[in-house]
Amino acid sequence: MDTYDLAEAAERSGVSGDDLARLVQLGIVTPNDDGQFTAGHLRRAGLVQNLADSGIPIEGLGSAIRSGAVSLDFIEAPAFTRFSALSGLTFAQMAERTGVPVDQLMFIREAAGSVAPGPDERVRDEELPYVDLLEAAGRAGIRAAAIQQVVRAQSDSTRRIAETEAAMWQAEVIEPAIRQGLRPDQVLGGEVGDRMSALTERAVIAMYHLHQMRAWTANILEGVEMQLAAAGLHSRLEHPPAMCFLDITGYTRLTQERGDVAAVQLAEDVGWIVRQTSVRHGGRAVKWLGDGVMLHYPSPGSGVVAALEIVASITAAGLPPAHVGLHAGPVIFQEGDYYGQTVNLASRIADYAQAGDVIVSQTVVDASAGSPVAFRPVGPVDLKGVTGAMHLYAASQPG
Repeated sequence: MDTYDLAEAAERSGVSGDDLARLVQLGIVTPNDDGQFTAGHLRRAGLVQNLADSGIPIEGLGSAIRSGAVSLDFIEAPAFTRFSALSGLTFAQMAERTGVPVDQLMFIREAAGSVAPGPDERVRDEELPYVDLLEAAGRAGIRAAAIQQVVRAQSDSTRRIAETEAAMWQAEVIEPAIRQGLRPDQVLGGEVGDRMSALTERAVIAMYHLHQMRAWTANILEGVEMQLAAAGLHSRLEHPPAMCFLDITGYTRLTQERGDVAAVQLAEDVGWIVRQTSVRHGGRAVKWLGDGVMLHYPSPGSGVVAALEIVASITAAGLPPAHVGLHAGPVIFQEGDYYGQTVNLASRIADYAQAGDVIVSQTVVDASAGSPVAFRPVGPVDLKGVTGAMHLYAASQPG
C-alpha cells in the first residue's frame, strides 16, 4: 500500500500543507505511527475540504469527531475508493508525455461537471482512463470534436445515474436509519453499501454492453446493406426515419390541481406504456419533456402503429389522454439527441393535435405503405412557425 509524507499527501489530496497539518492537529486526519499518510487519509482530507467549502466549521467538526459524535471512518470503506486523489502529473506534464493537446486533457475535468482546471493543476486518478482514451483516439485519427461528443454523452448519462442512485440511498437507506437513531456514518461504510456499490457498478457496465450490442448491430446492418447494394445484390429501402412527439393533454392543469406527487406518478405510468410499446415496434424514447416524450422510429409505418397503441393504452389505463404528432425526414444525431427541421415539424404537428389524435405528415403517409393503418386527410394546415401550409392526416386503426 502506497504511503505519502505530509507534503506529498497535501499535493495528492488537493489540500495545502498547512491545512493538512491543521486537520492532523484537530484529530480529523490521523496519520500512521511513522507519520505517513495512506490513500484513505487523502480521501478524508479531500472530503473535509469539500465540507469546509460548503460552510461546515472545521474546528466544530474536529470537536465532534474527538467526542465521538461524528465519524468519517466510512471513507475507508471499499465503496469510497472512487473518491479519487490527484495523480503525480499536471495536465501540462500529461500533455507533454502523451502528445494530447492540453486543452483536450483539461476538457475531461470540465465534462465531469467541475470547474475547468489550469494546465498546472494535477490530473485526478479517476481521470487517467480518459487520458488513455484521448491518446488512443488521436493515434487512430479520430477527430477531437468527435471523441469529445462521446465523453460528453458518457458524462451526462452517468451523472444522471449517479444522482438518481444517490437520491435512492438518501430516501431508502440514510433517512430511515436516521429516524431509527443511527448516524449517517454508521450506515454509509457498511457491508450493504459496499456490496450494493459493487453490484451497481457491474450492472451499469452490463447495461452499457446491452446498448452497445443494439447500436453496433445497427452499424453492422448498415454496412452489410451498403456492401450488398454496391454488388447489385440488394436494393435498400430508402425510408427516412420518423420523429414522434407525444404530449399529455392537460398535464399542467393536473399538476396544479393534484400536486407534484400526482404529476410524477402520471409521468411514471405514461413512461412505462411508452417504453414497452415503442421498443416492441423498433423505436426508442430519445428524451422526456415533462409533459411528454420525443421518440425516434427507423420506420415511419411502425411509428404510426406504435403511436396509436400508446394513445389507446393510455386511455384504457384511465390516464389523461395523449396526443401525437409524427413527421419523417432526415435528422441530425448528436450526443444522443436528434436535431433538424424534421424534429421541429414533428413538434409543431403535435402542438396541432387534439386529445386522442395521432396526426402525421404527408411524408409519413407516403412511407407507411403496407402498414395496418388508415389515414384521413385533415386538409392543409398552417402550423405556428412553419412557412406554408402542410398536408396533415389523422391516423387510426382500420375498420
